[in-house]
Order: sequence, then structure tokens, then C-alpha cells
Amino acid sequence: MTALKYLAGYPPTLLAQVQQAIDAGELGSSLARRYPDAHEVRTDRALYDYVTELRSQYLRNAAPLSKVAYDNKLKVIQHALGTHTTVSRVQGNKLKAKREIRVASLFKEAPAPFLRMIVVHELAHLKEREHDKAFYALCTHMEPAYHQLEFDLRLWLTAQELGDI
Repeated sequence: MTALKYLAGYPPTLLAQVQQAIDAGELGSSLARRYPDAHEVRTDRALYDYVTELRSQYLRNAAPLSKVAYDNKLKVIQHALGTHTTVSRVQGNKLKAKREIRVASLFKEAPAPFLRMIVVHELAHLKEREHDKAFYALCTHMEPAYHQLEFDLRLWLTAQELGDI
């Protein structure tokens, strides 16, 4: 059985179905049929504009972002698909915070819905720090298919690792 490290925590029956698709050599092709088109957001500037547009649509009152970028140093397994950080510093008698979102460079070539899912996830952290019920409610508000996209993204990562895509 192939190590399904991206799918840890899913029910054994679901993992068995994924393993069947891998064994039959169908995982990559089925994902390619479902998600045929890559997105056009290739540069850091385009990513910043994309994230800012989503932020203004769903999180108007959230703090502004100082930086949004693809990050070559993000390792999907060790870290995450993307990160959000807040850097606070004292400037005079005020505390200033800079918020950043970084997305793993691997997703420059990903299907458009996967990039949206990652961005929605990181934007949700501007309002909700923890991965709790309120966090996932906000994610599904911004992207109704959030949970399916998260699962399919994990399948895509598995297929990428197997060289099936």
C-alpha cells in the first residue's frame, strides 16, 4: 500500500478507494478530468491582487496585508500549503503589525480551485487563528466547496508525489 501521508486522518474506507485508484493508475487522470485548467496567477504581484480581491469581497474589516508571495522555501509536508504571519514591532509609542501570506511555489502550476482554497484558508486566519468550527465556517462562507477542494488537493499532492500528474 502506498503511503498516503497527505490523507492522514481520513476514514479507512476512503483511503482504500484512493489506494484502488492509485493501483489502477487512475488517480492523476481522474483529477486532470475534474480540474483541467491551471490558474493564471503566476507572479507575486498577480497573487497579491488575487488575494486582495478575495479579502475585499469577504473580509472588508480585516487588517490589510503588507505582503503576499509565492515561497520557494515552503515544504508542503514539513510546513504547510501556505502560511500567514503577523510581525509586530514598536514604532514610537504605537504597536504596528504587518500581516503576510505566503503560498508554496508548487501551487503556481496548480488548478485554479486549489489556489483559491489555499488563499481562502490563509485569509480565514486573519479573523480566526485556530482551526476550529468558526474557522471552517468562515472558509465555507468564502468557498462553499472548501472541504471537497481540500480533499481533492490532498489527492493532487499524492498524485504529484507519485509522478501521476
